[in-house]
Amino acid sequence: MEKFPEAYALVKDGVTICPVPDIERTVIERAHRSHYLDGVSFDDERGLPHGLLRYDRNRLGLPANPRLLERSILETAGTVGATLAAMEDGIAANLAGGTHHAFPDRGLGFCVLNDVAVAIEHLRALGRKPDQILIVDTDAHQGNANHAYFREDLSVFTYSIHVGKNYPAAKEPGDCDVPVPRYVEGSEYLDALASTLPQVFAKTEPDLVFWISGADCHIDDRFGQMQLTTGQMAERDRYVLKLCEEYAAPTAVVYGGGYNQADHMTGMLHAQTILQAANSKLF
Repeated sequence: MEKFPEAYALVKDGVTICPVPDIERTVIERAHRSHYLDGVSFDDERGLPHGLLRYDRNRLGLPANPRLLERSILETAGTVGATLAAMEDGIAANLAGGTHHAFPDRGLGFCVLNDVAVAIEHLRALGRKPDQILIVDTDAHQGNANHAYFREDLSVFTYSIHVGKNYPAAKEPGDCDVPVPRYVEGSEYLDALASTLPQVFAKTEPDLVFWISGADCHIDDRFGQMQLTTGQMAERDRYVLKLCEEYAAPTAVVYGGGYNQADHMTGMLHAQTILQAANSKLF
């Protein structure tokens, strides 16, 4: 998608760009089923064996292909690297990621791998998992796979503010779900954020925050069904970052979705988030 190179061009002179770390498939398999990864990487032109993942592939919206898995592993490695960097430096970002609709055995909504789940499981394997992790999801769509994945994990708290009647149709219960109406005004959205997120920080006192920012809350997004202006998107970003600063919580920022109707706008909104994060007091 164009948003990735466009956002990169806007942020590259304002942040330190680090290479993506190498990760083995075994790192991915801590959060995903091996047979699912096999199905994703199978060459679509040859057909899938025994109907493997045919239904899930259709819901994913992407064709099975070896390069799809390769690309998704690189994206996930970026979140792993950003997580480790945030724990050392205070804040870091992956210029991708936030694929919060990917379950252990299936992908949905253009999300192949759950990068946040992989990163958390990697920390656990390294013996570096913090006592309390908070996932803050401000993407316009519910972070359903994260809700499901960490439902029984008391050390991970999931927060999602999203349009209630939007994709995914089948919602997953999370620790704190904040559904807002379709085409919510920006001021109403910001009020809902301010009336719920501080209590979550106070309750969890997180040792690590994953922030799935999302550019699809913008008024001109094709699928977000929210009406935040560009300025209100920036206000949202500052508000979340301020809470992370107040609790001195190392923060890993990832993109989430964005499908703006205006050329170059999605990349610009992602870049706006990253540059504000780079100027935070968490460094």
